[in-house]
Amino acid sequence: MDTLSPELRRRWELRVFLFLTVVLFPALAVAIVGGYGFAVWIFQIFTGPPGPIAQ
Repeated sequence: MDTLSPELRRRWELRVFLFLTVVLFPALAVAIVGGYGFAVWIFQIFTGPPGPIAQ
């Protein structure tokens, strides 16, 4: 099943690791935090900002 030589496999694993740590995870973090902020912003457009209950 594994037809790559150990050297090629090591190089491939290093590239995958670098892609995950340098590109994918930071992009996902920005997307998740930005998406949450956008959701809160839209929610507050409809419900108003948080604060004491108006009497």
